[in-house]
Amino acid sequence: MVPKSSFTMNQLGREGRGQESSLTFKGKCYKTACSEKSNPGVVGFYKTYMWTLYQTFIRRYPVWAVSHAGHCMPPETYDMIEDASVTEKEDVFGLNGQIEHKLAFLRKHVPRDTNLLLIGHSIGCYIILEMMKRDPELLELDKKAVKAVMLFPTIERMACSPQGKVMTPVLCRLRYAFYLPIFLLSLFPERLKVSIVRLALRNFYAVDTSIIPATVSLINVECAANGMYMVSQEMRLVVERDNATVRQHLSKLIFYYGATDHWCPVQYYRDIRKDFPEGDIRLCERGIRHAFVLDAGEEMANMTAEWIFDD
Repeated sequence: MVPKSSFTMNQLGREGRGQESSLTFKGKCYKTACSEKSNPGVVGFYKTYMWTLYQTFIRRYPVWAVSHAGHCMPPETYDMIEDASVTEKEDVFGLNGQIEHKLAFLRKHVPRDTNLLLIGHSIGCYIILEMMKRDPELLELDKKAVKAVMLFPTIERMACSPQGKVMTPVLCRLRYAFYLPIFLLSLFPERLKVSIVRLALRNFYAVDTSIIPATVSLINVECAANGMYMVSQEMRLVVERDNATVRQHLSKLIFYYGATDHWCPVQYYRDIRKDFPEGDIRLCERGIRHAFVLDAGEEMANMTAEWIFDD
């Protein structure tokens, strides 16, 4: 029997399983890429991104991705028990709980002698910075060839961003109003839910169809509630950029900001460039959206690989 609050700690989306050989670029040996998600944090959204990375590194480079706790349902083969007391006491589905969830994943599943390339997207970038600050010995940042790639990083002033101003009152005060319609949608047959998702995505040009199952999986009250709860905490807690941690690990960090990103606008890019002019901080010139997994997963993965090759 596995407590529900701890199950997602073992959720692993991984391409290239069974292959543990390392790959060396310019004298640096990387063994594992570990990707931290945005919100909603479901591994299925990153299938194209992960697979492209894996192929780019000659299929010898394991790529792991970790879902956020509570953002996906466990397989039916798992025998689950509820542990509401632990869930409430430790706030496992809140922002702090998600950070500890990723640290626990590294402790439990990643061998101590593994060199890590960390990749974060959106709130995943904030989580990586917190991991670096909370447990530097675990990551051994000064000894291992670690890089952290920060894609469209929501690491500051989330509620003040254009999207945050719209979503904060909705997610902090009105999110409960969404539970009933989500529940009613969850009662629909699977084929009908797929059709609804396809209809909702019809206006996106060249949408990546591999994200459809992940999107359908969100039509679940528990998963949706956990995701909205986490976002509501993000709005309240992600305020000041952690300049101390950024400065300490600046040589390990690559930041990539969007030119039309309503979660971390261009002004945030200009501010961090001003504060850290020596940092590797880039602004998108390709018109890629914040939610790049919708239609640019392959392009984003190829760019990420180029940065690592060039490092």
